[in-house]
Amino acid sequence: MKQAFSEPSGSSRPPTRRLSVAPMMECTDRHDRWFLRRITRRTLLYSEMVTTGAVLRGDRDKLLGFDASENPVALQLGGAEPAALAESAKIAEGYGYDEVNLNVGCPSDRVQSARFGACLMAEPALVADCVAAMRAAVTIPVTVKTRIGVDERDSEAELLAFLDTVAAAGCRSFTLHARKAWLKGLSPKENREVPPLNYDRVFRVKQLRPDLEIVLNGGVQTLAEAEDHLAAGVDGVMLGRAAYHTPWVLAEADRRIFGEAAAPLPERAAVVAALMDYAARLRAEGLPTKLLTRHIMGLCAGLPGARAWRRHLSEVGRHPEAGPEVIAEAFAKVGGEVANPQQLEAAQ
Repeated sequence: MKQAFSEPSGSSRPPTRRLSVAPMMECTDRHDRWFLRRITRRTLLYSEMVTTGAVLRGDRDKLLGFDASENPVALQLGGAEPAALAESAKIAEGYGYDEVNLNVGCPSDRVQSARFGACLMAEPALVADCVAAMRAAVTIPVTVKTRIGVDERDSEAELLAFLDTVAAAGCRSFTLHARKAWLKGLSPKENREVPPLNYDRVFRVKQLRPDLEIVLNGGVQTLAEAEDHLAAGVDGVMLGRAAYHTPWVLAEADRRIFGEAAAPLPERAAVVAALMDYAARLRAEGLPTKLLTRHIMGLCAGLPGARAWRRHLSEVGRHPEAGPEVIAEAFAKVGGEVANPQQLEAAQ
């Protein structure tokens, strides 16, 4: 049921949320996750949010199919109907996902109109029913990603009450975006930037509920910041836009966050070679190279020539006939030469 790319698995270990990459709409699809797995073997990767309606009635292989080398990978579901979520979670488990995550944090109008996302923070009993139904349907972990408050319901006591209600249904792991959400008056982008970050609240939640796994999300830009948050007591840290726009931030994650001192550091040239091989496979399936190149714009961020790298990928890579050579041409703009892709496969 997964996409038939015969790559070695990214990791044989159970998934850990010590470091993860956030679910991001139009970003963390299977092509982006394949790319990120070439940089870090251990970081938990999340899908884009997929609604229960899409899972139950859409093209499942297109929506849920992924390459085995992406593991550990979690599917984020959007929905508010326990039976539909339970069936969707069961389907996700069948596809090989390591975790199913319920979205209780998205503030968009479209999501609100469907009565899920951040508006569910006002209905903790319903979220608990959803979690209970999902847990009864699967053996993989069921987790929740939420905000620290919504609209005027933003006190620490209300957040704790929400967590306690959902935890009583069996959820032991919560990712807390350390901002409240305003359901009216702010766009989703503004909701990622305007409400102030409140990391201290996340730290206090962990102190007050030590039996729960608490993952901090929101505004984290570097591994150094992630290390500081972990040292402050949370169980994990989730990176969002930083991991997408500057993916090389994850290059030392296996060593620094997961303690694998001997883990091989990725090399950009080897990653580029692997990307070219992947692009060739896409072409063989009749899929355009731009499905991949749009996700790798930030691979050379910070290097001399990075702007030329991005320009070549965006201008040349978008053409229907563009092939893997576009990636090598772009890499030459930063003075890079393509390595043997077998170097990377051996390191995996």
